[in-house]
Amino acid sequence: MWRNTRESWGAVAKFLHWSIALLIFAQFALGWMAVSWRLSPTKLELFIWHKSIGLLVLTLVAVRILWRLANPAPAPPADTPPFERAAARTVHALLYVIMIALPLSGWVINSASGIPFRVFWWFPLPAIVATDKALAEAAKQVHFGLFIALAALLVVHIGAALRHHYAKRTDVLVRMLPLGRSRT
Repeated sequence: MWRNTRESWGAVAKFLHWSIALLIFAQFALGWMAVSWRLSPTKLELFIWHKSIGLLVLTLVAVRILWRLANPAPAPPADTPPFERAAARTVHALLYVIMIALPLSGWVINSASGIPFRVFWWFPLPAIVATDKALAEAAKQVHFGLFIALAALLVVHIGAALRHHYAKRTDVLVRMLPLGRSRT
């Protein structure tokens, strides 16, 4: 089942969800290590990986949004209160906005810093802003703020999925698991 149904997520949506999730958690580790590492070739390698994976996340999120537009999400459980439906829509919308804004802010940092960069060592990434030290510093602050916001939203998102599974006993979590199937 490649496409979403009213009861469950399809294989493409699940693949994109879990691929992006794994890459984001890798980004947390890579970003933290890259900024903490002493200046060395290793630090530069960590940043290359972090920036390249960030652009991969941006690309996958764009694909996911297009796929989502063509494949509406499964319906929430029938007994989901309106405020929970609104909260879920809001958190998902914010997740998408931040998953786009975070790599874009990283791109601004790189461009404003005037650092040449090749994505996965293959092709050069064009600058999207002119070299500007003040802008690079401001973009770093935005990037870090977006990281904090994403981490907080992921806690809410994961917490809600676990609440649905363990406390409410719905299949919201199971239907997004790679081999999960809706109970209905």
